[in-house]
Amino acid sequence: MNRLLNKYATLLIDYCLEIEKGEKLFVKTTSLAQPLLREVCRMAIRRGAHVDYDMSMEDMSRIFYSEAQDHQLEYVSPLYKMIIEEYDAFLVIRAPFNLREDQNIDPEKMKKKSRAHKGINETYFERTATRQLKRSLCQYPTSAAAQEAGMSLEEYSQFVYNACHLFDDDPQESWLKVRKDQQRIVDYLNNVEQVKYKGPHIDVSFSVKGRTWINSDGRNNMPSGEVFSAPVEDTVNGRVQFSYPCVYRGKDVKGVTLEIKDGLVVAWDAEQGKDTLDQIFDIDGARRFGEVAIGTNYNIQRSTKNILFDEKIGGTVHMAIGQSYKQCGGQNSSTIHWDMITDMKDGGEVIADDKTIYRNGEFLI
Repeated sequence: MNRLLNKYATLLIDYCLEIEKGEKLFVKTTSLAQPLLREVCRMAIRRGAHVDYDMSMEDMSRIFYSEAQDHQLEYVSPLYKMIIEEYDAFLVIRAPFNLREDQNIDPEKMKKKSRAHKGINETYFERTATRQLKRSLCQYPTSAAAQEAGMSLEEYSQFVYNACHLFDDDPQESWLKVRKDQQRIVDYLNNVEQVKYKGPHIDVSFSVKGRTWINSDGRNNMPSGEVFSAPVEDTVNGRVQFSYPCVYRGKDVKGVTLEIKDGLVVAWDAEQGKDTLDQIFDIDGARRFGEVAIGTNYNIQRSTKNILFDEKIGGTVHMAIGQSYKQCGGQNSSTIHWDMITDMKDGGEVIADDKTIYRNGEFLI
């Protein structure tokens, strides 16, 4: 295990964050991730970085939202503001105690907190778009995440490490190969204007004229494995049923169906969680799309109700409502960015400028 965690930390520090001497790194996690945090700190210090970290404890989010008054919900921590505005690198290690901790929290309190952070969130997206702030999001296996995925902790650990190529002799070399393979796809898509996702669950078209496709090769998320862009906001049209379930702030949402006209979600339904959708689509900017993407990590072939992994499933596409990625040229602004996924392995196609470039979960180009 120590060897795997050392490989994980080395990958995060050297490949994902590209830490250099004198840089300031902030790590945010929970106390459950101490074994990985120690290795990350060790590796970052060896590279000459200045390391600060925050380890939250169980129930801290629930306690805050249960007890917070309006002035506390509207408060923006000067420490967090300094991290986003001044640090060189920001690593978030997910290591949950309880993934349902927030499910009974008053959504109005969450909205107030989100509104208060709108300005600093814009700074975050601006700095990460240019890698002024190098950021990475990763997972440390915990029992809560394993249970959510329907696995034992041992099975889930194997799943996480395999998705990150940590069982390979040289994980960094494996991710460099991912980068090379996906760059060819991105180069093709960056010469395309019109795209259609078509399949048993989806018939959606959109323009990407003037927008940039990004090669998500593991530097911003670990694991990764996707290519993504931002659609021209008012060009998205069609209907989609997202075939994979998801969890939003501790609440299950399944069988989401959206109807889109001229970029705006005009109708929505869900087999489970319709009330959650109603709350989400009341958020400014949530009824427009900030991202379109294709998952390419074939080491991930099942849903674990964790978007860090599910959106990368090889043979799927996903679309995100809300905030656009500025590096793609997207213009939509929102306090939410929520990815929804549908399977393409049974009859799905991606059509680019009237040419079928992807069928049944595989690229043809």
